[in-house]
Amino acid sequence: MSALGQSSSDLTPQLVAGTSGGLSLGGLPRPSKEPRAVDNARIYIVGSHSTGKTSLARWISKVYKLPLVTEVARSVLAERELPLEVLRTDIERTADFQEEVFRRQAIAEERAGARYVSDRAFDNLAYAASHTISVKKIAAGVAAGYIDRLREYGSVIFFVRPQRELVAQDGVRERVDWDELVRIDGMVKLLLEQNDLDYVVISTLSMAERARTVRAVLRPYGLSPIS
Repeated sequence: MSALGQSSSDLTPQLVAGTSGGLSLGGLPRPSKEPRAVDNARIYIVGSHSTGKTSLARWISKVYKLPLVTEVARSVLAERELPLEVLRTDIERTADFQEEVFRRQAIAEERAGARYVSDRAFDNLAYAASHTISVKKIAAGVAAGYIDRLREYGSVIFFVRPQRELVAQDGVRERVDWDELVRIDGMVKLLLEQNDLDYVVISTLSMAERARTVRAVLRPYGLSPIS
């Protein structure tokens, strides 16, 4: 089943926003001729840090009047009073941190109900893979049910690719390194492919083009901006 609940035999190519603003096709389910409104509307913005995911999620939340589920990493970091240096050197404490982040992310989305936009999905597993040796343990408690949710009808995943122009400090990492962004981006893509999840690629820097892509993808499924 695809991320929008269609069978794999009913796929058209997935919609991709390129840097020129044009759209090409590749792995999205073919929408019906008439928009089909969905009761569930779970929208996930995935990708590396410093890609503009949160800005896009906030725009979707505002325009589509959907609750916004924001990342919990900062609050967990503050609660545990973990110095940034620990996340780079202490793999056990980092593993505990990433496990708690993933757990709280899943809980926050469950509490949001059937309609929301989240500025990440299982992204932190990519960070766990980069900075710990406990990905299997971290994923075991949450991942199976979480992946099922991503596959349900009404779930849409937008995969935002990194842009050098957006590289900036984000308040969680002491420094932002382009090579790390590319590495995390590749890991997120691997997670999507490994779990056979359909997604929409956003590779344009322009916020206006990103917004157009979101509108084009969601409209055929009965999701329209609310004035």
